[in-house]
Amino acid sequence: MCFNSYPKTGSWKEDKDCCTWDGVVCDNSTRHVIALDLSCSCLSGSFHSNSTLFLLRHLRTLNLAGNWFNYSLISSEFGKFQSLTHLNLSHSWFDGEIPYEISQLSSLVSLDLSYNYALLIKTPVWKRVIGNLTQLRELLLDETNMSSITPSSLMNLSSSLTTLSLGGCSLQGTLEINIFRLPCIQTLDVGYNINLEGSLPKSNWSSTSLNFLSLDHTNFSGELPDTIGSLKSLEYLYLSACNFIGAIPTSIGNLTQIINLDLSYNIIVSAVCYRCQYLTCQISPVYSLSTINLLVPFLIALTSLVMLSLDHNQFIGEIGEFKYDNSLDSLDLSYNMLQGSIPSSISRLVNLTYLSLSSNNLQGSIPSSISRLVNLASLSLSSNNLSIMLNLELFSNLNNLIFFNFSYNNLLVSINNNLTFTLPNLEELYLSSCNISEFPIILRIATNLQSLDLSNNKIHGQTPKWLGAVGRNSLIFLDLSHNFLTSIDKIPWKNLQIVDIRNNLLQGPFPTLNALNLYYLFASHNNLTGEIPSLICNASSLEVLDLSHNNFSGTIPKCLVLSNALLVLDLRMNSLNGSIPATSSEGNGLRSINLNSNQLEGPLPRSLENCTNLEVLDLGNNKISDTFPYWLGSIPELQVLVIRSNKFRGRIGNPKSQFPFPNLRILDISNNEFNGPLPRKYFKYLKAMVNVDKGEVELKYMGNYYYHDSLNVMIKGSYIELVRIQTIFTTIDFSNNRFIGEIPQIIGSLNSLKGLNFSHNNLTGCIPSLFGNLTNLEWLDLSFNKLRGEIPKQLADIPWLADLKLSHNQLTGQIPSGKQFNTFDNDSYTNNLGLCGFPLTRTCNNHESKQPPPSTLQQEDNLELEFKNGFCWQAISIGYGCGVIFGTLMGYLMFKIGKPNWIVKMVKLEQHILLRRLKNNASRSGGRK
Repeated sequence: MCFNSYPKTGSWKEDKDCCTWDGVVCDNSTRHVIALDLSCSCLSGSFHSNSTLFLLRHLRTLNLAGNWFNYSLISSEFGKFQSLTHLNLSHSWFDGEIPYEISQLSSLVSLDLSYNYALLIKTPVWKRVIGNLTQLRELLLDETNMSSITPSSLMNLSSSLTTLSLGGCSLQGTLEINIFRLPCIQTLDVGYNINLEGSLPKSNWSSTSLNFLSLDHTNFSGELPDTIGSLKSLEYLYLSACNFIGAIPTSIGNLTQIINLDLSYNIIVSAVCYRCQYLTCQISPVYSLSTINLLVPFLIALTSLVMLSLDHNQFIGEIGEFKYDNSLDSLDLSYNMLQGSIPSSISRLVNLTYLSLSSNNLQGSIPSSISRLVNLASLSLSSNNLSIMLNLELFSNLNNLIFFNFSYNNLLVSINNNLTFTLPNLEELYLSSCNISEFPIILRIATNLQSLDLSNNKIHGQTPKWLGAVGRNSLIFLDLSHNFLTSIDKIPWKNLQIVDIRNNLLQGPFPTLNALNLYYLFASHNNLTGEIPSLICNASSLEVLDLSHNNFSGTIPKCLVLSNALLVLDLRMNSLNGSIPATSSEGNGLRSINLNSNQLEGPLPRSLENCTNLEVLDLGNNKISDTFPYWLGSIPELQVLVIRSNKFRGRIGNPKSQFPFPNLRILDISNNEFNGPLPRKYFKYLKAMVNVDKGEVELKYMGNYYYHDSLNVMIKGSYIELVRIQTIFTTIDFSNNRFIGEIPQIIGSLNSLKGLNFSHNNLTGCIPSLFGNLTNLEWLDLSFNKLRGEIPKQLADIPWLADLKLSHNQLTGQIPSGKQFNTFDNDSYTNNLGLCGFPLTRTCNNHESKQPPPSTLQQEDNLELEFKNGFCWQAISIGYGCGVIFGTLMGYLMFKIGKPNWIVKMVKLEQHILLRRLKNNASRSGGRK
């Protein structure tokens, strides 16, 4: 909003005529102040009703936009400016409801209250505004709260209205088609109201004066009518992210003034006619199902075209030749299915500053003619099948190059140690998965580099000494992961924020670190030794530290658990010893702690309960000696608790808090020395294991762009690594302890469970029949106990049960048949002398054994339970169509062979969203001049 803010009132002098003050305009005859412009004047603080401003009763124009009024209410005193024609309070952080006195300003021609995000517009005041302000020509209420306003009421607005801007106002319902027929309308913006529905008129649009129309990010639908071509003055048309279908009408060729045309994120078939060749416009992404040959011939003929973006489509075929010189500044054909080579005629586009052909199936090499694109600032050819002999001299003329991305190609670097040119403006270089075997010499001439990605290559040995001079004061992102590096002497870049050196062959102590501004540090899957360096403690902004899968020894530095910034601490698979250091009494921001597979000992520090944001706590495979940490149940966000294979002991008593472990989904306390009965009352409160979200369509995972939580889970008798943890994954493992007594029926209510393991204990009684309610169960292991009675027939109705282990018990009677039970072999039932029927060779007698009566405990559970119908998880994605076992293996393979360009995707996604929003804002400003 404000590009040149300065305190206008700072120059006001009492001994000077106020009519000469900055921002003040007076009537020439009466000397009354008639206009006051204090926009972007660095005003701050509360706006009071007794302000001397309200003494200026002759004001006609008042502009207070772009200041900070600290969520003040809009004073009712504004209603006393009876002569006011223009009122602008936008971008000024007002709060509360609009006072009804605003509706008394009957002379208002322009009212702008936009971008006051906490401002509420209610129906009674709205009716007064549209009823009394009959002279209104401009009404701008973008990014206020109009959720209670019915769209039909917009039809009562002044017929003189030229500008109506209601973007992002939470409007919902159906917008009447007559809104497009307001006789004087020039600017109409109702974009970013995602629950606003409607369609475009097939006849009788407004006057031909309409030059700006934005419906983007709404729920508008239907076809684009042919009558849209009657809008002869239209310059900006934004229809992205709606539900429009069908073809682009041929009448669009009549829009000879069009500048920006955005039809992205729809279901539009691009049937374009050659009448469009006379347009002078900017084309945004057109999400359609067509071939590139339908669009390029006519688009390239637009010699005045500035920006052409057809990315994220399903266009096929070759790019074709560029036969015309034109003013094209930006060309984006990325994320399609283009084939063939890059045409040499691309050099005709001499004004190009942005070129992206990434994520296609392009082959061949880069044409030498690309060196003529001397204005090029961004070049992206990533994710193709290009076999590039990268001759650096090819880019010697591209002095304006800032962004350079060749990742995921078969790159061969031509080494020349006598480079005579520089790329002084190069800031981002991405050469991931390019099959390169050494550090490219191009780095020596990139003195201002900010981002460097050489991951997933075949670089061996040590990093060269000259590397430290590359972007010495500018480098913020460095990714050398998934190579064969054996030594990194030091990490000298003091402004680094992200370092990724995982999956190499690094040996010895951790490299010298000088990055005080570090946010993310990944060094897992190496052979680093020695103690965790204390210099890491100097990175006070560090959010993610992953040193897992190394051979670090010594103790965990206390600073790591005392940090207020750290979110993820992953030190698993090392040789750390000593006890876990205590956190501060105020806690910290830790979301994930993984210390699995070390040699930690002693009790758990009780201060962990202060980590109220903790979601994952994995302490498995250590030597921790303690009783059950019941106090962890008070951590509200805890979803994963793994303490298996330690020295925990004793009974698990009753909960000490009212609702323990409310979000726990994965609980593994196996291979310890717990005894006593199973903790029935804890099972009662595991609400996150009850009722999978039936509305869940898209699979979600724990973690974020920067870090994916992973976990080893016992599945089908083997530990399998879940490289990502789905938010619907739930499992309980109490195996290899000394639990006694019966299995509580209450477990049958945990109908989201994927896996349940109570094996290798001393459990007695019957298998609860209510286990039949565990409709999402995929593996069940009750082996090596003393269970008796029959196998409940209800288990045969569990649709996804892929692995069943009931061996080494005292079960009797006939094995249930049908469905999943027909897939289990003898190993599921061995050493149950009383069992008979398929798949065992022992046949059953004609009479079946009777099920023993339920115990008192089971009867109590039955009275307590109120079961709802569970739902059968349908196949919505790889992994849960055929069960988590297959999905886990597929996920593991994808992780191993995939392209870990997570940070690039993160950065590019944020850039894309920001640039799109800036583009829209700029276009809107241009359209309203």
